[in-house]
Amino acid sequence: MCGICGIAGDASRERLESMLATLVHRGPDSGGSHVDGPVALGARRLSIIDLAGGDQPIANEDGSCVVVQNGEIYNYPELRRDLERRGHAFRTNCDTEVHLHLYEEYGVDYPELLRGMFAVALWDGARRRLVLARDPHGIKPLYYRDVAGTLEFASELRALPRGEIDLDALEAFLAFNSIPAPYSIFRDVRKLPAGHVLVREESGSVSLTRYSRPGPLAVRDDDDEAELVEELRARLRDSVRAHLLADVPVGVLLSGGVDSAVLAALAAQETSDAVHTFTIGFEERSFDERADARLVAERYGTDHHELLVRPEPQLLLETLADVFDEPFADSSALPTYLVSQLAAEHVKVALSGEGGDELFGGYYTYAADLLAERFGGLAGLARPLVERLPTSTARASFDYKAKRFVRAAHLPPLERHHGWKEIFAPGLRAELRGTASSFDPVDVYRARYAETAGAPELARLQDVDFGIYLVDDLLVKTDRASMANSLEARVPFLDSVVANFAFSLPTKHKVRGLSKKVLLRKAAEPLLPREVVHGRKRGFSIPAAAWLRGELQPFARATLSPETLRRQGFFDPAVVTRLIDEHANGVEDRSRQLWGLLAFTLWHERHVENDPPLLRSARMDALLV
Repeated sequence: MCGICGIAGDASRERLESMLATLVHRGPDSGGSHVDGPVALGARRLSIIDLAGGDQPIANEDGSCVVVQNGEIYNYPELRRDLERRGHAFRTNCDTEVHLHLYEEYGVDYPELLRGMFAVALWDGARRRLVLARDPHGIKPLYYRDVAGTLEFASELRALPRGEIDLDALEAFLAFNSIPAPYSIFRDVRKLPAGHVLVREESGSVSLTRYSRPGPLAVRDDDDEAELVEELRARLRDSVRAHLLADVPVGVLLSGGVDSAVLAALAAQETSDAVHTFTIGFEERSFDERADARLVAERYGTDHHELLVRPEPQLLLETLADVFDEPFADSSALPTYLVSQLAAEHVKVALSGEGGDELFGGYYTYAADLLAERFGGLAGLARPLVERLPTSTARASFDYKAKRFVRAAHLPPLERHHGWKEIFAPGLRAELRGTASSFDPVDVYRARYAETAGAPELARLQDVDFGIYLVDDLLVKTDRASMANSLEARVPFLDSVVANFAFSLPTKHKVRGLSKKVLLRKAAEPLLPREVVHGRKRGFSIPAAAWLRGELQPFARATLSPETLRRQGFFDPAVVTRLIDEHANGVEDRSRQLWGLLAFTLWHERHVENDPPLLRSARMDALLV
C-alpha cells in the first residue's frame, strides 16, 4: 500500500517532494521519486510484498517506462509467469512491477487483466505518455487536476492545490454526506472514476476511458440453492486466500456482523498461525458488538484484541476532520478509525467486510424497496400516526425506520430508494443554503440506474449502491481511516470471483420479506455461531444521536456558531440553530444532518482556512524511534 502523486507539464522535484510530504502516513517505510523533464512521479511506500526490493518508483528493463502504485495485485504471480514466458525480465518480486510489463505487452487496455485493488500511474518515456488507472471497484482513490496545461494527481486531495469550492459537490454532500465521483469539493479537481483509464499524451491532450463496469449479470434462476451455497463458500475461500498474500501478518477487522465474521473464519482456516482479530465497542449497549465478535474469535482461537471506547467525541470529530481530505460525514468513520488504530498496533494489513451488503442484499432499505412495491399506497394512510412516534436515540430504531419508510414509499423506485437514506431533502438544502440549486445530486444515481435497464429492480438498486455509495462513502471511509494509521485494509468481497457471482443471483437468494442476505447466511451457517449468522445487521457504528443530545451538544453549538457560519459563508445560521434545537428537544432525529454540518465546518477550518494538516501515525513514530 502506498500514497502516489505526480505532475505532467510543469514538473519540479521541489513541488513533487512537497506533495510527497503530505502522504507520508500512507507509506512511512520508504519514499522515492522519478523526474523526466516535464514529468515527475512519486511514491510513499508501506511495504507489504517484497519488503527489501519493492521500493517505488520501479522501471522496466531499459528504463523507458516507470510506474508507481497504490494497492495490491493478487494475481501477479500468474501474470508474472506468463509475462516471463513471453520474454519479459523482472527486476523485483514486487507486484507493482507487473504493471510495466503488462503495459509493454498489451498497451493501455492492460488493467482489465488485473485482479486486485489499485490506483496506478505509469510514465511511458518513449511515447511521452502518462497513464493513470483505477481498479474496477474503486477501492483505491485517485484525484487529478488538469489546469493550464499541467496535470497533477495524488492519492489524497491534500497533496493538490486548493481552489474554489464546487457548489454542485457541496449540494451532493448535503444530500449524501459524501461526494460522488467524478466530483471533488474543489472545482478544479476531479476523482478518477472506478474502472477508468486516463491517458495524457505529449501534446497535453487528456482522454478518459471506462475499461470495466461491474454490475448485474444474467440471472441464474435454475441453479439449485444447495449448489449455490457451496459455490459461494468456495468463491469466498478463494478470495480470502488471495487477499492473504503478503510478506507480513494479516489481521481481520471484526465487527460482529456476518460479513467480517465469515472473513475471519475463512482466514483462520487458511493460515497456520493464529489470525489477529480486532473489534471495538461502546458503553451504550445497542452499539456494543464485542460479545458477537468474541464468539467468532473463541471458535477459531484467534489472537483477539478488543477495545471498549469511552470516547471524547469532540476530540475524535476534530481528528476525523484532519484525516478526511474533503468533507465526509459517515459517522461510522469514527469507529473505523479507532479499530484501524487498534489493528495497526499489531499488523500492517487487515481484511474488512465492505461490499457484502451491496452484493448480497444486506440493507434494511432493500427489504423496504420490496415492501413498498406491495404496500406503498398504504404507507401514506399510516403516515400521520407514524410521524407522531417519539424519537429514539437507539441504533436503527423502529421510529427512525418507520418514518423514513412512510415518507418515501410512494415515490418511483430510485427516488424512493434514495429517500430511505437522504440526509438533507431538497427543500431543507435550499433553506440551509439560502437558494435552490439547479443541480440535482440524484442525477448521479439516475445516470447509473439508467445503465441497467432490463435487470431485476432490486439488482438495479443494489448496483446504484455498489457503484456510488460503496465507492464514494464506504471505501473512502475505509481507505482514509486505515491509511491515517498506516494500515492496509483489504476487501475480499470486492473480488470479481465473488462479485460476479453475486451479480448473477436472483432476488430470492438475496432478500425474502424481511430476511436479508439469504444465500450468504446459508453459506455462513457451517462456519459461524448461529447468533452471528442470524443476528441483526452489524457494522461499526456510534451513538451519534445520543451524543448530540448530551455531551457533544455544547461542542456542536460552538462549532456551528452563527459567527463561524457567517465567516465561512455556506449555511444559514438560523436554520442550523433550528436543526440543533429540534434534535436537542427530541422533535426530530437530526443527528445525520448535524454530523454532516459539523464535518464540513471542521473540514473547512482545517483544509481551507489553514494549510491541510500533515497526518502522523503511530507506525511513523515507531520508525523515527
